[in-house]
Formats: sequence, C-alpha cells, structure tokens
Amino acid sequence: MLKKLYPLAFTALAAFGAGALVARPTELPPITVAMLKSAQEVMGLSFSDAQLDSTRQNLTGYRNSYETLRKLPLPNSVAPSMVFDPRPLRLRQLPGKARTKTAGDLARIGPVKLPGNRDDLAFYTVRQLGELLRTKQVSSVELTEFFLARLKKYDPKLRCVISLTEDLALRQARQADQEIKAGKYRGPLHGVPFGVKDLFSAKGYKTTWGAVPYKEQVLNEDAAVVERLRDAGAVLLAKLTLGELAQGDVWFGGQTRTPWDISRGSSGSSAGSASAVAAGLLPFAIGTETLGSIISPSTACGVTGLRPTYGRVSRAGAMALSWSMDKAGPIARSAEDCALVLGALTVAGPDPRDPATLQVPGEFRYAFDANLKKLRVGYLKASFDADHATKASDEAVLAVLRQLGVELVPLELPAVEVAALRFVLTAEGAAAFDELTRTGGVNQMVLQHRYAWPNTFRSARFVPAVEYLQAQRVRGQLIEQLDARLQGLDAYVAPTFGNTSLLMTNLTGHPAVVVPTGLNARGLPTTITFTGQLYEEGKLLALAKAYQDATDFDEKRPAMNF
Repeated sequence: MLKKLYPLAFTALAAFGAGALVARPTELPPITVAMLKSAQEVMGLSFSDAQLDSTRQNLTGYRNSYETLRKLPLPNSVAPSMVFDPRPLRLRQLPGKARTKTAGDLARIGPVKLPGNRDDLAFYTVRQLGELLRTKQVSSVELTEFFLARLKKYDPKLRCVISLTEDLALRQARQADQEIKAGKYRGPLHGVPFGVKDLFSAKGYKTTWGAVPYKEQVLNEDAAVVERLRDAGAVLLAKLTLGELAQGDVWFGGQTRTPWDISRGSSGSSAGSASAVAAGLLPFAIGTETLGSIISPSTACGVTGLRPTYGRVSRAGAMALSWSMDKAGPIARSAEDCALVLGALTVAGPDPRDPATLQVPGEFRYAFDANLKKLRVGYLKASFDADHATKASDEAVLAVLRQLGVELVPLELPAVEVAALRFVLTAEGAAAFDELTRTGGVNQMVLQHRYAWPNTFRSARFVPAVEYLQAQRVRGQLIEQLDARLQGLDAYVAPTFGNTSLLMTNLTGHPAVVVPTGLNARGLPTTITFTGQLYEEGKLLALAKAYQDATDFDEKRPAMNF
C-alpha cells in the first residue's frame, strides 16, 4: 500500500539501498515562506505570511545551530542531560531533612543602631535590619510602613511594582512583632520586608507574569518561595515587575527603570526585583534566571544577585519557561544577605512539587569561616586579557583577591559552541506557551518584534524533536567537560559579559553570584561574576563576601534625584 502511495520514495530507496543516505547539497537552499506554509500544514498550524516571514529568519539561525551540533561526535553511549522520573507526585512525598538553622556559622556582626536620618534605613542590609528587629530598636510594622511608603513614592518613575500586598504585609508584620516580643524569634529574616518577581503566585493576589494575556490571572496558591520566606518570618510587601513572560524589562505597564539613570531600562527579566532593591524600596527580593535574568538586572542596578545551583530552590508555584534551565534566587545588597535568604529558602529540604529539588545531594551550609588562603579560584585569563569595556574594574577585582591571599589559577572553559544550544530554551518555552501561540494570544503581548516571544515561540514550533534531543545529548557532554575543567578549584571569576560563561553555566546548572565593582564613566554600575561548584553556594558566597568586605562598592547607592 505504501509503495502505491509513495512510488518515488521507494524507487529512491531501491536505487541507494536500504541503509544508504541520500547525498546532501553542499549549500542548503534558503528557507522561504512557501516552505514554511507547507510545513505548517503538516503540523496543523496557521500562521500568517508576515509571521512566517519573521519566523523564517529565526529558523535559518536554528538550522545553523543544527549544523554546528551535527559536527560534534555523539557516541550512542551519550544520553540526553534529562532525568525522567516515573513517580507520580503522590509517591514523591519523601520525608525532607528539616532543620531549625542553616548549618555553619554566620560571620559576627557588630552593634547595629538606628541611623540619625531615618531614610538611611532604606539602604541597610538584611542582616542589619534583622539585628534592629531582634534587639527591638524598630518594629516590623514600622519597617513595613516605611518601605511601603518608598514603594509608593518611587514606583511611578521606576515602574517596578505590579501589585502591592499591603494588607497581607501589615498582618504579617503585626504577627512578627508579637512573636519577637514573646521571645519566639525565627531568625535573621523575622519581620524583614521583601518582594517577589510576579511570576511567583501568592494567594489572593494577581500573578500576571508581566504579560497582557495573564494580567488578571489569580492563582489560588502560594509559591514555595513565598511559603518558605513566610515560615522564616519575612514580610511580603510587593509583587514586582518582570519583562513579558520573563524576557527583558518591558511589561504591560511600561519599562522598568534602573534608579541609577531612569532614562534606561533595568534589564531583565528580574527587572523589578533588582530595581526595587537598588533604589532602597525593599531590603531583598526574589528573582529567577533562565539565561541571565538575575545576573543582567543586578548589573544594570548595581546590586548583588545569586543564581543558585539548578534544583537548589523550589520553583513550585512559579511560571515555567524552561523546565531544564529555570532557577530561583535572591537579589539583595550583599553576598551575606543572599546567604541568609538562600538558607531560609532551602532549610526545609527538597520540595516534592518540584522534582528538580529531589536531586540535590546536600543541604546549604554557610561557609563564612572558610580560610581564603586555602581557596583555589580560577579566572578566565583570555577574557580578562582581552580589551573590553570593564577591563580596568575587572583587573582590580583580581588584585583584591590576590591581596586577600586567594590563589588564582588561569582557566579556560570548554571550547564548545554553546550558542548552538540556545534553542533548547526556546523550544521548552514554546512548549510551555504552546496554547497561547496556537490560539493567537501572543498577539496581545506588547512587544511583537523579531526577537520577542511571539515570533520566538512560532519559530520554535519548527524545531525537530530529534534536534532538541541531540542538543540535550551535547549538553550532557558539556556538563562532563566543564566538571573536568573545574576539578581542584573552589570557584572561578569572570567578566560578567563578553564570554561564554553565562550561557554555559546556565546550561550546566552551576551557581553564580554577581557583585558590584564600581561605576563606569557614565555613572552606571559595573559588576564581576563569581561561579561556584555545583551545590557549593556556601563557599561561593564566602568568597564574594570576602571581596565585598575588602571593598565598598556594595555600599554605593543611587542619588534618587527623581
């Protein structure tokens, strides 16, 4: 029957033999709209000619990526870097390793007093505010009202807030004050205000994902990060902006701005989280990163951002963009603050609602007592040596580390063309928002240019399953290669941009912390990025804290003349 339907195909097979491959032209023909119209009919899609024309350009790039990946050796023994778990959620309810405190020691903190100028409280660290609350020099209600007032005052210019959770915040603050007064102190976050990126759900409030199609969405659950910070006694004040569906800094209410220059965007996608912390509107906030969404806005806003190891922090109740790359983490004033928040987010252990957390082998530990002179830290020598915009401030970081006694070791990352793996993210994102794409809901989004999600999602609909799996197999090889390069190192340091580290480590799941290193000639923040071994956030944050203790860049604040 098949031979009758497809005589030419069978003739070709007979001519070349059953196991033979048809020779390919040395140059592939350009992808045309006519080609895509035929292809979409096979898949039951119906994009317009104009949409397909935009898609065509992206698909040419995808095809180049396929060609790059096809040149790499992939023995049959190489499996995709994906873990299938056959257990239903009901059977994942394994007893967690609950703890009452994070293992390890916090660095000692000297006496903390209220500032003479009350406005200076806006730029106190989480640790300092926690100490004021513990010693009852200020109440949680006072802090909550103080930060709510700042959010209301500055948000019209910064556009960093989607929803204030004022009623909830005041209830939580009153409860915190009662508990502290009664001696039921929960730890350094007890009574401290915070905000979350508005892709995390909170009962009773909208969770908009920054996009018009979801601007009225209410999810009747608290995200894991909201639950765990509530358990630590922290007070939720605001749900903060993100670029549409976690890309960029443009959302349905406009563009989020950096307080260092409100003519500029705060980058994305954790746009509001970084902007609010930098402007002293919140002591800390929770962001997410799939490919730079904590690192980039932290740089634009001059704050400290931690991207934890993949799977370290539960993403339950968070919008999914890329199941194999999404990570949640804190944005704050210092590495020490990030450690405090990470401790609260992980103290309860794995979360059965997020299978990625079940794979984490150990608990987070503070490591602030680490002997810096025993640390071996790699540095991307070629990147530091190259002429680049932040060369002077980057080299100054190495000088500080040497003065601290850190052993610096030249490092080269694996020579893998990681850009060819980027479509893993877009394919997963297209799957996460497939219905939105097929129903035309993406047409409601603010941005509609070639690089915006609507066109990216349409383009990714044409990524073959075979190529996606091949990319995951290459990703598995990359994980092994990077692990081999990092053997014997406690961490490595790299210029934040201009090299393959950011993309590579988001693919491999390694933790990273970005810290301010000063201001450039235009008065805008510069940063450096420290990357750690998998599950070694404690040692990574200890290194970053040592750098911050030796400098004062994390204490700089924008003028706020707006």
